[in-house]
Amino acid sequence: MEWLNQLIIKTMPLVPKDIIRKVSSKYIAGEELEDAVRVTKQLMELGGMSTIDVLGEFVTTKEMALHERSMCHKVLEAIYSNKLESYLSVKPTSLGLDIDFDFAYENIKELVDRAKNLGIFVRLDMENSPYTDKTFELFKKLRGEGYQNVGIVIQAYLYRSEQDIKNLAEYKPSIRLCKGIYRESPSIAIQDKQGIRENYKKLLKLILDLGLYPAIATHDDILIDYALGLIKERKLNREDYEFQMLLGVREERRNELLRSGHRLRVYVPFGKDWYGYSTRRLKENPDIAGYIFKAIFIKN
Repeated sequence: MEWLNQLIIKTMPLVPKDIIRKVSSKYIAGEELEDAVRVTKQLMELGGMSTIDVLGEFVTTKEMALHERSMCHKVLEAIYSNKLESYLSVKPTSLGLDIDFDFAYENIKELVDRAKNLGIFVRLDMENSPYTDKTFELFKKLRGEGYQNVGIVIQAYLYRSEQDIKNLAEYKPSIRLCKGIYRESPSIAIQDKQGIRENYKKLLKLILDLGLYPAIATHDDILIDYALGLIKERKLNREDYEFQMLLGVREERRNELLRSGHRLRVYVPFGKDWYGYSTRRLKENPDIAGYIFKAIFIKN
């Protein structure tokens, strides 16, 4: 089956978009904000939480960035008016980071300020390596202006991440720790799965050692079990950490963690710009090739 996975991944650009959309629909709430609200309410019924993301990144014009900012404002208002157990995740490039730093900062600051007034948290997503330093700069500048309702992401496959966590410690941030999904050079990123796992474990332990709040973002049973061991060993309270997962992924394990009483947040993306997000999800899921194969060649 591995050969089929690799074949599908390499030929992904040739797969019709309607096929990609069909297969990836479980990973996206829908095209409208109402879809994200509906999914979040369903998660809340299970005892879970969400973080809502407007799909869109690597925006190239100020007009597009302002549109994304407007959509993010609507997310904040929806979270507040519907009393959702949720917060907003934003990709800095969707708000203009690839256009102009100061322009992006003002867009993000406006959102974080409104979120602060509504009592809502905002997570700055981490994108690929050209934006790592700039994203940390955005975070530090926001915190320097007194905004405590903003968090950051650390990617375990980057060699630099241990030092980045140490550099952030003084801010006492909430850190979403994930493996990382972008293709990066071997000179800056660990390439093998086991190496990434071991670094993830080391970084999670460091986050806890520093007294920071970890959002343990993984679907990997080995890492989940390691985290559960640390939680038990350190006698952490339920409010001291949370698990995070992607919408539509490892739902049985997700529900098992919720039933066990752990806080768990699901990443709920929505929007019309679904193709880029979908193809990355499909490429990183080793079992997805079979679904694509069936969608192309087998009629229902």
